[in-house]
Amino acid sequence: MRSVQLWEAVPFLVMVTMEGCTIILTIWAKTVMTVDGMSPFVFVVYTHALSSLILLLYSFIFHCPRNRGRREQSLFSLNLFVRCFFLGLTGITISQNLGFLGLSYGSPILVCAMGLMIPTFSFLLSVILRRTRLDWRSSSFQAKVSGTIISIIGAVAVELYKGAYIRTSSVSSSPGKQLQVLAQKALLVFSSEPTEHWVVGGILLASASLSVSVWNIIQLGTMKLYPEVEAMEVVTFYSLLGTIQSAILSLFLERNPSAWRLKLNMEPLLIILTAIFGGLVRSRVHNWCMSIKGPYYVPLFKPFGIVFATIFGVSLSANSLHYGSVIGSVVIGMGYFVISCGQIREDEGQQDQQCVDERLESNSERKVPLLQEENNG
Repeated sequence: MRSVQLWEAVPFLVMVTMEGCTIILTIWAKTVMTVDGMSPFVFVVYTHALSSLILLLYSFIFHCPRNRGRREQSLFSLNLFVRCFFLGLTGITISQNLGFLGLSYGSPILVCAMGLMIPTFSFLLSVILRRTRLDWRSSSFQAKVSGTIISIIGAVAVELYKGAYIRTSSVSSSPGKQLQVLAQKALLVFSSEPTEHWVVGGILLASASLSVSVWNIIQLGTMKLYPEVEAMEVVTFYSLLGTIQSAILSLFLERNPSAWRLKLNMEPLLIILTAIFGGLVRSRVHNWCMSIKGPYYVPLFKPFGIVFATIFGVSLSANSLHYGSVIGSVVIGMGYFVISCGQIREDEGQQDQQCVDERLESNSERKVPLLQEENNG
C-alpha cells in the first residue's frame, strides 16, 4: 500500500521538477543575454537546430522502424507540408523569437505570467473564429469568460503596476561589499530595470503567447486530418522548418558576424541543455504523465512557474522583484485555473452528450427490426 502511495506521488514530483527546471533555464538564458550579450535570435537558431537534430535521430531510431510499411498517409504531402510550415512559423519562428526577445527586456516571472495567457488567447480566438458557441447559460462558457477577464486584469497589473521591491538591497559604501554585489549580479541576472523595457518585454511575451495559441489551433487540426501520421514525426518536420525560418530571419535581424560566434563560457552548455530539455525531455515527460493522470493533469502545473520564479527572484538577488509583478502574476494564475475549469466542464459535457447519443443510436437500431416486422405484418 505504501509503495502504491509513493508511486502516485511520482507524477506530481516529476511535474513540479519540470517547472523548476524550466525556470532555472529561463533565468540562465536571461543572464547569458544580459551579461554576455548573446543575441536572442542567435540563441533560438542554435537551440532549435540542435533540438531538431535530436528529434530527427530520435524519430528515425524509435518511430520510423515501427511505422514502416503500415502508414496510410504520406508525411510529405503538400497539404501537410503547408501545415508544418505554419506550425514552424507560429510555434518556433514567431513565438520563440518574440519570447526570448521579450525575456531580454523583462524577467522570468514576466515570462511565466504571459505564458499563462495562452488559454485566454485560445478562447478569444475560438470565439472570433466561431469555433465556440456563445452560450451564456452554459456554466463552462461563463467560467471561460470570467477567467479571461481575470487574466486580462492580471496582465494589465503586471505591465503597469510594479510596486515596491520584495527584497531591497542593504549595501554599505564599502568597496569590497559593492564588488561582491556586482559579482553576484553578474553571476545571475533576473530582471531588466528600466520601466519602458519591462512594458516592451510584456508586449513581446504576450504576442508570443498569442502565436502559441494559433499554433495550438493548427496543431489540433493537423492531428485530426492526419491521424495515421506519427505525432513525433510531425513535430520533427515542423521543428526543422521552424529552424530554417528562424535562421533566415536572424540573418536579416542579426548582421553582426561576431554575434554568431559562441563564447567558450556558459553559452554552449545552455544551448545544449535547453535543446535536450525543451526538444525531447519535457515532451516525453508530459506525455508520460498524461498517460497516467489524464490530459488535464499537466496544464495544472503551469502556474508553479510563478512560485519558482518568485522564490528564485527573491533568493538570488535584491532589487529584482516587485510586489506588483507577483500580485499580477497570481491574478493571471487564478484566471488560468478558472478557464481550465471551464474547459474541463465543457469536455465532460461533450462526453456525456456523446454517451447519450450513442445510447439513443443503439436503442434506435434495436427498434428498427421490430418496426419493420410490424410494417411487414
